Amino acid sequence: MWEARAVPGRAGELLDWARSRPLDPPPTRRETFVAPGDRVLVITWWDTVPQGGAGEIPEIPSPEEELLARPVHRWRFTRVEGDRTG
Repeated sequence: MWEARAVPGRAGELLDWARSRPLDPPPTRRETFVAPGDRVLVITWWDTVPQGGAGEIPEIPSPEEELLARPVHRWRFTRVEGDRTG
């Protein structure tokens, strides 16, 4: 999960920037969200972990500092088996 907060009024630029970042290899699923406070969130799903481990899953980089109100936050989650619904 990748989340960044744009400087006030530049959320559209941050959204465009984040959406234009390719990941190689591409994730199984990728969704982009916006939130109040000029925030942009990108969540990616991966069906397999590279042979070298989760550290080899590509990450969206940080944009130029003048676009950000604070540093990018990144989190990695692993699904807990048995809790899935639907």
